[in-house]
Amino acid sequence: MAAISLHFHTPCFQPKNPTTKQHPIIKTSPPRRTHLSFASKTPSQTPLTTSHQTPAAQNQNPLVVVGSANADIYVEIERLPEEGETISAKTGQTLAGGKGANQAACGGKLSHPTYFIGQVGEDAHGRLITDALEGSGVHLTHLRTVPGAPTGHAVVMLQSDGQNSIIIVGGSNMSCWPHELPHEDLEAVRKAGILLLQREIPDWVNTQVAKASIIIVYNSDVRSGVECLQVATSAGVPVILDAGGMEGLIPPELLSFVDILSPNETELARLTGMPTESFEQICQAAGNCHKMGVRQVLVKLGAKGSAFFVEGEDPIHQPIIPASKVLDTTGAGDTFTAAFAVALVEGKSRRECLKFAAAAASLCIQVKGAIPSMPNRKAVFELLQSL
Repeated sequence: MAAISLHFHTPCFQPKNPTTKQHPIIKTSPPRRTHLSFASKTPSQTPLTTSHQTPAAQNQNPLVVVGSANADIYVEIERLPEEGETISAKTGQTLAGGKGANQAACGGKLSHPTYFIGQVGEDAHGRLITDALEGSGVHLTHLRTVPGAPTGHAVVMLQSDGQNSIIIVGGSNMSCWPHELPHEDLEAVRKAGILLLQREIPDWVNTQVAKASIIIVYNSDVRSGVECLQVATSAGVPVILDAGGMEGLIPPELLSFVDILSPNETELARLTGMPTESFEQICQAAGNCHKMGVRQVLVKLGAKGSAFFVEGEDPIHQPIIPASKVLDTTGAGDTFTAAFAVALVEGKSRRECLKFAAAAASLCIQVKGAIPSMPNRKAVFELLQSL
């Protein structure tokens, strides 16, 4: 998938300096998060179910998506206009989208319990997004309607070959966020099975949310009178950060809470300052991400498939699952990332997660629109069984 994104809305890496918490007996600082590791299992240990229904025995801890919600204004064109040129579109329509809403809709359509934390404006675009997410089975108890900004929107220029270029207006995605997120939002994160973030909302919001995946417990030893600090990840809540959205470097504090960083080739090159034209170069760039503190990197490679890099291990490459037709690649990356997250929280091995995500993305690109193109669970398993 090739996409050009321009953003209309509102730092170099430094070591994280955790907040110090004062107590009467001890003053101490919680250490950096220990990144969760997902052990690679063979298919015989956790086979892909042959049923399109979510098995009751599977881990049903929810997918929580925090991110953007846009109204995507689609215009179909033969080619991009040249500088100073005006061209006519063949058709135009407005559909619900935004990376956060797309990924939440995908989770809902894949029949996994999914919650969306985000913001829309008090306008028709906000109602469009709400209806689309409800129709996808997403829980919206944490979706806020804010009066101070319009719903975010994007102009998607869809060319005849299925490729797209996008211009984004941040709106309520980039403004009117509360300085401190409500307790109920952070509680939803702490109870999640997996947390999915993107960069179409402010980095400080993502950081605040990611911190909620860490539980800090202070225990007092009555016998010795010494207060001890215990730090643990909250019931194994992995944090996936989709690198799509804002350009520029990812704040180091946010990176310190990320378990899996998921860029596409272009984003990987931008984040690392390294070429990503060959698989060898992609491997080297992923290694640079490891040096930034992210042990696991999930790279979306468009027509070349995807690859999963774990520090100290051999990369896993997943080819694409060919589609019979390509109508719209707009939602392919979001479908892939969300489907991977669903498979991961349901206990699949890394290879199975990649294959499941590839199947979902293959189905997605055969339908126009982002959320309308997200496949359901039954369709994904039927495609996998046909291979």
